[in-house]
Amino acid sequence: MRTILLTVEYDGTAYSGWQVQPNGIGIQQLLEEALARMLGEPVRVTSSGRTDAGVHAAGMAACFRTEKGLPLRAFSDGLNTLLPPDIAVRDAVEAPPGFNPRRDAVSKHYRYTILNAPRRSPLLRTRVWHVREPLDLDAMRQAASLLAGEHDFAAFRAANCGAKTTRRRLFSLDVRREGELVVIDVRGSGFLKNMVRIIAGTLVAVGQGRRSANDIPNLLASGNRADAGTTAPPQGLCLMEVVYGHPRPAGDGEG
Repeated sequence: MRTILLTVEYDGTAYSGWQVQPNGIGIQQLLEEALARMLGEPVRVTSSGRTDAGVHAAGMAACFRTEKGLPLRAFSDGLNTLLPPDIAVRDAVEAPPGFNPRRDAVSKHYRYTILNAPRRSPLLRTRVWHVREPLDLDAMRQAASLLAGEHDFAAFRAANCGAKTTRRRLFSLDVRREGELVVIDVRGSGFLKNMVRIIAGTLVAVGQGRRSANDIPNLLASGNRADAGTTAPPQGLCLMEVVYGHPRPAGDGEG
């Protein structure tokens, strides 16, 4: 039995999120349907996690098992012919026996992008959070430095988050400006539901002067969601990469 690991890129604008949904269409559903057409049998895809409605991914990791001996190119180039234009498989490799895309993930990299300009951008509207007021990046960076490391992030999770523990480790949290864009890169061992979006909302509040970077330690200590900033809109968020501890398996030259 082969385990095939896919790297999936998608524009989440039109979807109800990654996961199969009772109401609405998830990216996972369309990927499973395309695989079933290709393989001629039902396929269950497991992923490194999930993304919410409107959130994008450049590198979602997802895998499935099959006994079919198709070349890896069939699961990248071939599969893409069966997927809609806003979903694509970027890579397909064979994973080691027993591989689990969620359990074996070492870290994840999320990027949140803000358009910090007086006027909105029609071309960027599905990719950014438009914040008109000027942002103080030095203050945002100071607040970000206090969030990096291992903490109890209970104040930075959605009310319906089902995680058993709220302790997480952020390896890095970087804030930079690229012209009119403010980019927040977050790398961590794992994330709570809406955690990155709440971090982004809190950093923006600091950048607007509505909060102080010095509030961060008390916010972490309180664990109270009401003390943190707003949940930033989904369209600014993108899952960039999922990192695994083992070397990426070698393909067959066709993937």
